[in-house]
Amino acid sequence: MKKSKVAVVTGGAQGIGKAICEAFKEHGITVCTIDLQENDYYVGNIADETVLRTFAAKVISDYGKIDYLINNACLTKGGLNSCSYSDFNYVLRIGVSAPFLLTQLFMDHLNPDASIVNISSTRHLMSQADTESYTAAKGGITALTHAMAVTLAGKARVNAVSPGWIDTTNTEYKGSNAEQHPAGRVGNPSDIVNAVMFLCDTKSSFITGQNLTVDGGMTKLMIYHNDKGWTYNPE
Repeated sequence: MKKSKVAVVTGGAQGIGKAICEAFKEHGITVCTIDLQENDYYVGNIADETVLRTFAAKVISDYGKIDYLINNACLTKGGLNSCSYSDFNYVLRIGVSAPFLLTQLFMDHLNPDASIVNISSTRHLMSQADTESYTAAKGGITALTHAMAVTLAGKARVNAVSPGWIDTTNTEYKGSNAEQHPAGRVGNPSDIVNAVMFLCDTKSSFITGQNLTVDGGMTKLMIYHNDKGWTYNPE
């Protein structure tokens, strides 16, 4: 009997991570997720090195090798106006250090044609005020992506996906919220799932070290004062 492929997904209990897990399962792929919230495989905090090592050891013990690693989990603790030094480093441990260590722990347990996808964000290119913790983490994971792609050449392809505004609450946005996107709508988890599945597919075997922005064109639309009904008012 043909052995099922195995995907490891961090932060798979809700939102985009959950949608990614469901998509893998629909393709008959075994999913091992880790999340602070209840899930069907492993509950734990990926900011903790011991937890990461125990989780990886369990996956390797259960399945031997993996085919896909999706580093999805992250959070924000604010920025210069609101984030403590401890909280800033906590976000980096989840958003950058955990993907690094998990990749290190699994790198000798990858099946042929393995694919690693890191979930970054358009926030690595642009910011709102007081978002330094999240922005730094996403800048870090984006840079880590191309570095790992070079180191893991011949073992795995490594790419990133940078979501823009992705709604995970099934809200229907109309008017300016939707129309500010050149695509004419706010994104949803399936948009990110499709990008992840594309990058994991062996048909994408010539793509590695890249960052795929999935934002409905929002980061490409230039806005000037009094343009498209927008007026700059710093107050």
